[in-house]
Amino acid sequence: MTRIPESELIINPDQSIYHLNLRPEQLANTVITVGDPDRVSQVSKFFDRVDTKIQKREFVTHTGELNGERISVISTGIGTDNIDIVLNELDALVNIDFETRMVKEELTSLKIIRIGTSGCLQKDIPVDSMLVSEMAIGLDGLMHFYEHFNNADETMFQHVFLRYAQEKTAFPLRPYFAQGNKDLIKKIGYDMHKGVTVTCPGFYAPQGRQLRAATSIDGMLDVLADFDHNGLRITNFEMETAGIYGLANVLGHHAISCNALLANRAKGTFSEKPKQSVEKLIEIVLGRIV
Repeated sequence: MTRIPESELIINPDQSIYHLNLRPEQLANTVITVGDPDRVSQVSKFFDRVDTKIQKREFVTHTGELNGERISVISTGIGTDNIDIVLNELDALVNIDFETRMVKEELTSLKIIRIGTSGCLQKDIPVDSMLVSEMAIGLDGLMHFYEHFNNADETMFQHVFLRYAQEKTAFPLRPYFAQGNKDLIKKIGYDMHKGVTVTCPGFYAPQGRQLRAATSIDGMLDVLADFDHNGLRITNFEMETAGIYGLANVLGHHAISCNALLANRAKGTFSEKPKQSVEKLIEIVLGRIV
């Protein structure tokens, strides 16, 4: 095995990982990710106790226990650029020996559950619904920097989607495709809406929104919303899921993304009770984890 240099794995003087500021013993094997740093306390308030509270930049982590299950909840901030930092550093905390700077012989698979918000593309799925992402399409490009191989489901979906998109529009993007963990979907998202999540590199034009700056891909929302592969539809837009799924699969972790659908893009509506919808999703996910 090769020793990882100081420039590649940056460890703080207190033996914590560079960005997250966490030491290995401060991380649980079940990790909830949220985008908003303020949402960390919304989750951890349900814990029986909180043993660790750490903050550095937008990365806030609380680790504690609920009904005998040790859980960490961490804020990622917005976007897959942050997901790149968080997923790699979470993996380093459990799978690299900080003293020797070498990968451990016995690897740990984390359970990673995203609790996030999203905008829905399908008219028949109401605002304030909950959705678990079976598959994710990354329009952000993160996974093109990593060596990764699609499984059979991802390969088939990629083939069908790209053929469809090229027929419908001059689709100028090179997306990647990543699947959520089927066992976690069954355990946590069994009664939620299911679909394909599109992860975008921005909130406005990359998600088809136009304020003053014109969008360059005409009819993108309609093209995505009309896609159907054996009942698997493109259901929602957000900014993290594909990066989480892609890196989790490469690193051997198990990940799912659960979404509170706060907007319906097809109808032009937004939730009147966004905070309550997120709170409900948090309670459901925690109940099913433990």
